[in-house]
Amino acid sequence: MSAGSIFVWEMLGTAVLILLGTGVVANQVLKNTLGNSTGFLFVNVGWAFAVFTGASIANPSKAHLNPAVTLGLAIADKTPWGDVPFYILGQMVGAIIGAMLCWATYKMQFDTHDEPQNTLGIFSTGPTVPNTVWNLVSEIIGTFVLVAWILLSPGAKVATDGTPQFGNSALGYAGVAFVVLVIGTSLGGPTGYAINPARDLGPRIAYAFLMPIRNKGNANWGYSWIPVVGPLVGGALAALLYLVLPV
Repeated sequence: MSAGSIFVWEMLGTAVLILLGTGVVANQVLKNTLGNSTGFLFVNVGWAFAVFTGASIANPSKAHLNPAVTLGLAIADKTPWGDVPFYILGQMVGAIIGAMLCWATYKMQFDTHDEPQNTLGIFSTGPTVPNTVWNLVSEIIGTFVLVAWILLSPGAKVATDGTPQFGNSALGYAGVAFVVLVIGTSLGGPTGYAINPARDLGPRIAYAFLMPIRNKGNANWGYSWIPVVGPLVGGALAALLYLVLPV
């Protein structure tokens, strides 16, 4: 696949992922919505199916949608290193576009929300208990689970007796959605499980520089490196595990 095609499909898929993912948080947080105060499970389910939808759209580029996934696949020798910059650029641009589309969808609700200074959490993650080391550990573990599943999940093959075995491939992108759902419900409590540098940094950039939300809060740049570095480390560790296992 050409570099341009990788960029376009990753941009489109990531934009839809972020539109729907941040959209479910906006529906939960903003006051004048039909989904206000529906709870953490509501948000997790929305994010899981946002992954399913975005990945399905980005199927032509193999639907990475996540720099940590791209890095892990490159280390595992499943993605050419020369393609990595185009994947990540598409993901970042798509994440910014998706965040802006979410803001446009809920523009009137943002205008009438009575706590505009607390709206960063709609678009980017943050810790419930700030601690640099343990917040980083949380993001590393969550992303490790995601990338390890992608690399180690059984795919389709034919048994020695000729019987087809479909493994998790029969689930398609729904399998990834299930994994994201369980990561969110099980591991998302400490930091909001960014598990994707583009998912966090792209919307944070859009929030800080592009969204005309009156009296909005700051972008918390002091924390912003954790949901970037943590997932990249987690993805790399999962890939290194894959390389040493007898698979």
